[in-house]
Amino acid sequence: MYSLNVPLPSSVTRLAGRLARDLPRARARPRGEHTLVLKRLGGGDHADYARLEARARDVLGGTVPFGVRATGVDYFEMAVTGPSPVVYLAVESPELRALHERLCAEFDAVERMEGEAYVPHVTVARGGDPAAARRLVEREIEPVEWAVDELVCFDADRGQWVSRISLPA
Repeated sequence: MYSLNVPLPSSVTRLAGRLARDLPRARARPRGEHTLVLKRLGGGDHADYARLEARARDVLGGTVPFGVRATGVDYFEMAVTGPSPVVYLAVESPELRALHERLCAEFDAVERMEGEAYVPHVTVARGGDPAAARRLVEREIEPVEWAVDELVCFDADRGQWVSRISLPA
């Protein structure tokens, strides 16, 4: 599965790591594995990648850099896939949501995760004690803002970044 992701500044990944320490029984994201998924593109074998990236670049044409903001801590009580609960940093950006919708018009939305169900977020940790997750959600954080001037394509099967798309695209 290939996906289009927003690169994260170190301030966001450090914050996620600090928050994860308060969820000792949960599985925290390892350093370097935090992501903000914009849209899953599909595919799976390497031959699909060039076609998927070309389609994504067409949709992204004219997209200019935009701002995003991590605003707080929240959680999914029941994850669509994998261990629950999922504690995450909530991300706000009207431009990010609009771009997600543009991409959903070209690439099928993953049911229960994309389209109307899309929740922009950075996963802090999965599983563990639900009461600890609820307590962490009550914590206020200093919002973190950053500018998105590129997107990265990620190959989930191989666990690696495949390419970068600079904005404006």
